[in-house]
Amino acid sequence: MSNKKKVNTYTGKEAAMYLTGLCGQNMIYNIIATGLYFYFQNVICLNAVALGWIFALARVWDAINDPMMGTIVDKTKSRWGKCRPYLLFVPPVIMVITIACFLNGNYAAAKDAGNHTSMVLITGWAALSYILWGMSYTIGDIPLWGIIPRMTEDEGDRAKLISLARIIASVGAALVVVAIVPVSQMVNGMLGEDTNAQKGFIIVAIALTVIASIMFELAGIGTRERVPVSEENKSMKESFQLMWSCKPFRRILISGVLRSPMQLMMIVVITLFTYYYCDGDMMRAFTDPKILIILVIIGGGFFIGQFGAMALFPYLIKKVDVKTLYNLTALSGIPTGLMFLIYKIAPYDLAETKWVVIEGILILLGGIGFGLVMVCQSMMISDCIDYEEYHNGFRPDGVFFSGQSFITKLSAGIASIISAYAFNAVGYTDTNIDKMNKALEAGKHFATDFESYSSAMWFLLTVPPAIGMIIAVIPTIKYEISKKEHDTILKALVAKHEADGAEVVTEETAD
Repeated sequence: MSNKKKVNTYTGKEAAMYLTGLCGQNMIYNIIATGLYFYFQNVICLNAVALGWIFALARVWDAINDPMMGTIVDKTKSRWGKCRPYLLFVPPVIMVITIACFLNGNYAAAKDAGNHTSMVLITGWAALSYILWGMSYTIGDIPLWGIIPRMTEDEGDRAKLISLARIIASVGAALVVVAIVPVSQMVNGMLGEDTNAQKGFIIVAIALTVIASIMFELAGIGTRERVPVSEENKSMKESFQLMWSCKPFRRILISGVLRSPMQLMMIVVITLFTYYYCDGDMMRAFTDPKILIILVIIGGGFFIGQFGAMALFPYLIKKVDVKTLYNLTALSGIPTGLMFLIYKIAPYDLAETKWVVIEGILILLGGIGFGLVMVCQSMMISDCIDYEEYHNGFRPDGVFFSGQSFITKLSAGIASIISAYAFNAVGYTDTNIDKMNKALEAGKHFATDFESYSSAMWFLLTVPPAIGMIIAVIPTIKYEISKKEHDTILKALVAKHEADGAEVVTEETAD
């Protein structure tokens, strides 16, 4: 007989299946958030302001739609649970719509030909397909994160899974960010097309989306919901009220909105690297050893900082409140902002060794803050779910984790508007981008011949995100849930669930 304590938690196999699905889901997200944005902006060359508003309006609608989906999840009752039905049946739908987003005409070519009807149709299809994608993605995203607090009642296991989830999500994102542009350009070369032609991007987008969708499906197949379901149901109106009336959760929402400029890093980084360091041809990062080293130092610095912070998170919260860790992320705004100062000092020479090393150090420090923000936010939302159940008897897994999606999407919408008007102000839009691509292929250099574009990108990548990181902690300075209080809450809830006859699984089977 084993003397090990009984815990109501996931098994090792469930965790592996969940994390594989999460990786696939985040690959899909970045195929759109990074790949499609680059495709719309630099391949089919949509108007900058139109592109900004397409992304902004779609994301704002998604942000409003998220709590609605959260309410639906919380009301769901099925033999699979509250979250799993969506994880089982939604990935194929997302796959089809993701692919459809890339099946578009070329805006710059239509404008050069004076074909206004085609310009309107191309812009309209870009908007419609992207809005449909956002709505379908929401149906899968909220259950995917909402299932975590339903998989375990053990705080240590929850922190471990959230930490691993954030790491794997970032791995999925990195795979797409690193691969989608250079591989697409390589395929174009194999097809005899120009570097930024459409065919290669469409082929690679389809291949990546199919692979990622198969992975995503595993989250539904391999997970199991173990925490008891609340019998009480909330209306849409009550769910919105609940999100705002829970003080600690409200602080997280406000903090997330203030941190919106951080999303500019995702929007701008792949375009900046492609043009500033590679003069428009990302394949140079894999054929030129110097550029490859720059990619490894700068990109590697960010991901080492991010992954390191996420990996250490389960150990850090044993010593420090999650609130304290979250608020300390404001310090990462300093190295992020300093990167723009470095650019102003040496606007044409950032590929030199000394500047690459300095950039790598600064971005590593910024990556630490970025990683901690992501994992702390998920942990704090999970704690708020416990807090709400403890105080009011209702467990809002879907509604509260819809808040995480709400923050991400509203932030992305705000960042899209900022980038749209910044790029439009310097003329980085539609046919101008097409002309720039042709000039770069003819031997021009982005850093010296297109300095206004370069300056705008460096500014967007650094200054607004730095400000966002710093001001985002203002609402959470007085965040209500301390480690001591949450320990008390969790013990009370575990006792309540055991008294209600909740299923438990021994640690012997949780490997």
